[in-house]
Amino acid sequence: MSVSAPLSSRLPDFTWDSLDAAATLAAAHPGGLINLSMGTPVDPVPPVIRQALADASDAPGYPLTAGTVELRRAMLAWVSRACGAGVDGLAVLPTIGSKELVAWLPTLLGIGPGDVVVIPSICYPTYDDGVRLAGATTVRADSLTAVGPTSRVRLVWLNSPGNPTGRVLPAAHLRKVVDWARERGAVVASDECYLPLGWTPGADPVSVLSPEVCGGSYDGVLAVHSLSKRSNLAGYRAGLVAGDPTLVGELLRVRKHAGMIVPAPVQAAMVAALGDQAHADEQRERYRARRKVLAAAFTDAGFTIEHSEAGLYLWLTRGEDCWQTIDWLARRGILAAAGVFYGPAGSQHVRVALTESDERVAQVADRLAER
Repeated sequence: MSVSAPLSSRLPDFTWDSLDAAATLAAAHPGGLINLSMGTPVDPVPPVIRQALADASDAPGYPLTAGTVELRRAMLAWVSRACGAGVDGLAVLPTIGSKELVAWLPTLLGIGPGDVVVIPSICYPTYDDGVRLAGATTVRADSLTAVGPTSRVRLVWLNSPGNPTGRVLPAAHLRKVVDWARERGAVVASDECYLPLGWTPGADPVSVLSPEVCGGSYDGVLAVHSLSKRSNLAGYRAGLVAGDPTLVGELLRVRKHAGMIVPAPVQAAMVAALGDQAHADEQRERYRARRKVLAAAFTDAGFTIEHSEAGLYLWLTRGEDCWQTIDWLARRGILAAAGVFYGPAGSQHVRVALTESDERVAQVADRLAER
């Protein structure tokens, strides 16, 4: 009896495992580890959300894959406010965080061998992981002219503000991608989990659902959002996808069969989170303050900051191999993410997250000055 190769054989080693040695070195610093690597929220979950979760904790029945009526209303209202989208002809669906959807979207859309998925040259590794899981082919391209005319492109990933670079793509660029994909019958999926975190005047993030990008039609367009960063809900696994009703309907049908359901208490927590802007504004200001401190510290230490107009990270370089920089930082008790995690074009960069505590962030400048 023959057994096919395990699905994991299609995947590279898990990205973060390669940081283990640097993490051990950094943790040995007398002052302890300052972890600027993964971007895991460290601030408390807002009380209004925790209360909603607790109030919904008596949930013996199966939840709806499509989300409760209250959640669907809350998602539509939030997408309208945050993305500048009209609700007419717009469909929404809750997801188990955004990474789950990113990883499984090609498979859920029926993409497979012989199909091509376009991803940015420097980007979140899970885009490529999802293509590998589906058995399709990845093309890394900042310019769509790099994609051959005969390629069977089925999906194009956008990410603005970008992870790891913090780059913001203007509306005109996004519109060209949408038009290009529509001409070829491909889906555009825009990962917009950092959309509320714009820092640079004149470089305001724009959603693919904005009329200036999609032309007022959601055909072939999906936007992926997360509450992990906005509301410190990484531990809740709370996300959503919005856009083309036909595509969202197909995702819903498959997810019903697969049991991809957001737990009922988390759905209630999402309603509270999406309906409360005050806590999101407070968290945004925490990140703004940390960004200011970290940007000054790394610049003073001789690093160059590239892009980083928005998002939760600084994209830094010292003009050397990223692993040299990772080691240099680890010897000072600081852990960052290697730029090569995000593609070969990041081989001389590191990514620094804004998600450490205020106390730890305040110590970075002194650590960088150590000999």
